[in-house]
Amino acid sequence: MTGTAAAGPVIDADQHYYEALDAFTRHLDPAWADRCVRWCEIDGRQYHVVAGRVSRAVTNPTFDPIARAGSMYEYFRGNTDGRDPLSFLSEREPIRPEYRDRTERRRVLDEQGIDACWLFPTLGMVYEELLTDDPEAACVTFRAFNRWLADDWGVAGDDRIFAGPYLTLADPDWAVEELTWALDAGARLVVMRPAAAHTALGVCSPFDDRFAGFWSLLNESGITLVLHAGDGGVSFNGYAPQGFAASFRGGWKPSIAFFAIEAAIRDFLLSMLLENHLARYPNLRIASVENGAQFLGDMFRKVRSIAKKVPGWFADDPVDVFRSQVWINPFWEDDVAEVVDLMGADRVLFGSDWPHIEGLPRPLDTLDDLAVLDPSDRRLVLHDNAASLLRPT
Repeated sequence: MTGTAAAGPVIDADQHYYEALDAFTRHLDPAWADRCVRWCEIDGRQYHVVAGRVSRAVTNPTFDPIARAGSMYEYFRGNTDGRDPLSFLSEREPIRPEYRDRTERRRVLDEQGIDACWLFPTLGMVYEELLTDDPEAACVTFRAFNRWLADDWGVAGDDRIFAGPYLTLADPDWAVEELTWALDAGARLVVMRPAAAHTALGVCSPFDDRFAGFWSLLNESGITLVLHAGDGGVSFNGYAPQGFAASFRGGWKPSIAFFAIEAAIRDFLLSMLLENHLARYPNLRIASVENGAQFLGDMFRKVRSIAKKVPGWFADDPVDVFRSQVWINPFWEDDVAEVVDLMGADRVLFGSDWPHIEGLPRPLDTLDDLAVLDPSDRRLVLHDNAASLLRPT
C-alpha cells in the first residue's frame, strides 16, 4: 500500500528542521553570548558553546554534511543483518535546501504526498538542559530562538507547515509573556520538553502553583501543547555516562540511556495525572510526540492503583480524563494497534520524525504498518486527529 490514493490525506505530526547557523544568535544581544549560545572552532570543526561549555550532544551542529533521512531505519526495524550500528551513519551528504527553507519544504511535502506537517526543533530540543543552571539565560536564548523561527519558518502556519515556538518554564512570568507572543503571532501549537522546571528558586514540578498563570492562559487559548522528545535531564544514576549523547558512546553498547526518552515522558505525564492537572484545566490539549508509547499500559495500571488507595482524590477515572485530553504519537516501530487499543483511535497521531536519522526514510513508509487498522481508524491517525489539534477549541 503506497501513496496518497491509499492513505487519503496525511498530516505528519512530527517533522523537523535543521537549524540555520544563526538560529540562536540572529536575535541574541551579543552581550549574552557567553551565557547563551555561540560558536567556536576546535581542531577545524565547528561546535556550539552553550552556557560556557562546548556541546557535543550533536556530532555536527552545522548539519553539513548530514546523514541521510532515515539512515537508521533498518536498525530500528530490529537490525536483522546484525550490523554495527555506527555503520548506518557512514554515508553523509550536503545539507538539503528543504531542511532549512520553507519554500523547498513545501515542494518536498508535495513529493512525499503529505498535506501538512507539524515542525519542531532539532538542537532546540536538547539545549535547555545545558542552560538549567542559568534560568535567565535559558529564557533569553529561547526568546531569540523563537524570533528566528518566526523569520525562517513562520509561527502562524501557512496551511502546510505548522512550526511550534519553544517554551520553557524556567521563569513563570517569561512563560506567560512568550506564550502571549506566540498566541498574538497566530501559533497553532507550542512545544516544550517533558521535564521538571529549573527556576531561579530551584527545581520544581511543572504543575506547581507558581505556573498557574501559564497553564490558565494555555487552557483559555485552546491551542495544543506538544511535549516533544529531547534532553529531559533524566538521571542514569551511575548506570551509564550522563548526558544526552550517552547512548551514542562506546559503539552503542546497550545501557539504561536507551530508555531516557520514555522515562522523561512517563514521569511528566504521570505527575500531571497525580496532580489532577487535567481536571483543573479541562480545556488543555496535550500531544506527546516522538516519546514512544510502551509506557502507557504500566502508567495506566499505576494511576488506577493510586486512585483505589487514595479514594476521593480523583473525581473521575484518571485514565478516562487522560484519554480525553492527551494525544499520543507512538514511535513508528511501536505496535500501533496496541496503542489504539489503549488510547482509542481518535487519540493517536502519526509522525515520521523526518528527516532525522531515526525517522522514516519517507513518511508514507508507515502505510504498511498502519494497514492493521480499519480505514476509519487509519484516517483518524493519519489526518483527522492532527487536523483537529490545529483548530483551537
